[in-house]
Amino acid sequence: MAMVCLSDFEAYAKKYLPKIAWDYFAAGADDCTTRDENILAYKRIRFRPRMLRDVSVVDIRTKILGSEISFPVGIAPTGFHQLAWPDGEKSTARAARAMDTCYIASTYSTCTLEEISAAAPGGLRWFQLYIHRNRTASQQLVRRAEALGFQGLVLTADLPYTGKRRDDVRNGFRLPPHMKVKNLEGAFEVCKMSLLDPSVTWNDIYWLQSLTRLPIIIKGILTREDAELAVHHGVQGIIVSNHGGRQLDEGPATIDALVEVVEAVRGRVEVYVDGGIRKGSDVLKALALGAKCVFIGRPALWGLAYKGEEGLQDVLRILQDEFCLSMALAGCASVSEIGQHLVQFSRL
Repeated sequence: MAMVCLSDFEAYAKKYLPKIAWDYFAAGADDCTTRDENILAYKRIRFRPRMLRDVSVVDIRTKILGSEISFPVGIAPTGFHQLAWPDGEKSTARAARAMDTCYIASTYSTCTLEEISAAAPGGLRWFQLYIHRNRTASQQLVRRAEALGFQGLVLTADLPYTGKRRDDVRNGFRLPPHMKVKNLEGAFEVCKMSLLDPSVTWNDIYWLQSLTRLPIIIKGILTREDAELAVHHGVQGIIVSNHGGRQLDEGPATIDALVEVVEAVRGRVEVYVDGGIRKGSDVLKALALGAKCVFIGRPALWGLAYKGEEGLQDVLRILQDEFCLSMALAGCASVSEIGQHLVQFSRL
């Protein structure tokens, strides 16, 4: 089967992954309205392409927090990559380095930070953090990540409690006995997520800043009010995210929330977005609406399920090629030429 677009990888993963693993990766909260809306919202955005613009050479490179990446698509933090491929996050790190882009490693990795770092030395990596009730454990994770050369700290803000994902409840989801949440071994029970600290507030950003010199990016922002608070508390970046529709159902699609967040931030910090990106043209729409870069979650896992590191590279390469083509057809020769003038919201 020729793998031509990301939905081909989705179909493969659904067919070949064990049901409990597929259901875990695919799950949204409650009715999955927000999960599905993340994708549908992109279809309501139309292009306003410009013609005769000399797109004989198209430069798709960009920078995030000063680091150059080959194109504006990174890998979002997702848990338990060994459910998709035996080498887990080590393969993810290698694919990201090979494609010269950013990988955000999850607290809930099935490989240690040390293993991820050793698998792809020199790669651009950020570390995603959940703050746990045991603050010492979180503090140690931050310091380990900084010592290992991770270049950013991504604080996930939208998970004081775990959303209700019905298939996981029905399946009684647990990691298989041979897999572990390696960075939290001995202090964590997968089903209950009971160590998450629901008392975390904006003031805890100051606590994180006291622990590390890494730039702090906050993930899970969906409103102008929280975007303004993020800037006020000194973060360096915002990821507009609804956790892939896995937390509060019937919230906004991320591409819709992006507009509000970008307007509130007014260029003071970099803004990124995840959720619902399935084509290179989606990447172009997100950048036109003010995102500096997008991050993909489920499609990365589908790539791993297909052929591990090689499959994930295939997913990234398809997005890269589609993005470059979309840019050229819209009349943009470089990322700096992408702007809101390129898009309009459909009235349908």
